[in-house]
Amino acid sequence: MKTKQPRRIQSIDIMRGLTLFLMLFVNDIYVPGVPGWIGHTKADVDGMGLADWVFPGFLFMVGMSIPYALHSRIKQGQSNLKILAHIFSRTISLLLIGVLMVNIDRLDEQLTGMNRNLWAILMYIAIFLIWNQYPKSMRWNWLFKVLKALGLVGLCALALLFRSGEPENTWMTTSWWGILGLIGWGYFVAAIAGLCVGEKPLAALGLWLIFVVVNILSQLGMLNELQFLNPVFGVIIDGHVPSVVLAGLTVSLILRKAPEPTIRTALRVAISGLICLVMGLVLRHWFIISKIYGTPSWTMICNGISLLLYASLYIIVDYLGKSKWANLFQAAGKNSLTTYLAPDIIYFTCWGLGIPLFFYKQAASPLLAIGGSLGWAFAMIWLAIWLSKINIRLKL
Repeated sequence: MKTKQPRRIQSIDIMRGLTLFLMLFVNDIYVPGVPGWIGHTKADVDGMGLADWVFPGFLFMVGMSIPYALHSRIKQGQSNLKILAHIFSRTISLLLIGVLMVNIDRLDEQLTGMNRNLWAILMYIAIFLIWNQYPKSMRWNWLFKVLKALGLVGLCALALLFRSGEPENTWMTTSWWGILGLIGWGYFVAAIAGLCVGEKPLAALGLWLIFVVVNILSQLGMLNELQFLNPVFGVIIDGHVPSVVLAGLTVSLILRKAPEPTIRTALRVAISGLICLVMGLVLRHWFIISKIYGTPSWTMICNGISLLLYASLYIIVDYLGKSKWANLFQAAGKNSLTTYLAPDIIYFTCWGLGIPLFFYKQAASPLLAIGGSLGWAFAMIWLAIWLSKINIRLKL
């Protein structure tokens, strides 16, 4: 299979880093102390705030990254079967970590015999031990294997110890799979699609539109006969997560067709964004804009915002060559999983030891609350960069 050498598009890493930065910000923000448009909008309210776009913005960038990841593996000579095995492995890893994270709040300390904060800290340490990208060193290879084994044993032990206080289910549940689980399902659908369509953006567009229709049918209750599959495949049946990731995949394939950055390419992306916004507003006549419900109107509006924002970055970074201002975000975008998970270790450590690190979360001072969370997000990106320098970098 002949493949061309992919041109490096810096704006992909930068926008992924920007959305990750905003995820850290909105996850940390103390909602009672800030304007409503910054936080999440309630499920039954027709509208959306900044926090309601951030996650689908990141999902969009997951889709944009997939063609480059697939191309890299094909260039290495990997067969489709081996690539498929990697897709399954990565998906299962994301689902597993997502389930572990979402069950932390369900842990009953008395039944488990362990403090919740300690359990969470040990769980994250085990994750880093298992999925860390260790240096390639024959001398220390034995140590890295021991660390991986230690992490695996530790994670299994923590899972076996886990008990919730719910009589109907005392062990872990998949619940809503967690953020990483949603990313896992979206990645799974888009990666399989990318492997099937190759470098054909029109084929990817067709799959994207299919999941837009699936999202609509699901919201109309026309897929209720598939409810028995919801405990496992509900995210795919709902349609909104796959449609967002497939939107990113489609745009990425369009960009790969351009020999070099042009205004014309940026305009095509921007026009696609405007079309999505119009579709979202039209769909609003039948579906409220709701992130919690994953409505088609919300999904298309989020895609529209992502496309317009990306088109702007594409012009600034790739066409005009102005990228130095975004070096920090680009570094975060290349190490997204570490950047997202490392802060949780600090959270649970501070909560467990009673360290007043989050003094800025005050309803009486919106400026302090916002400024503190912005500072936290920047600090966590710098932390991830430093961790990468000492060879602590997650890779699934």
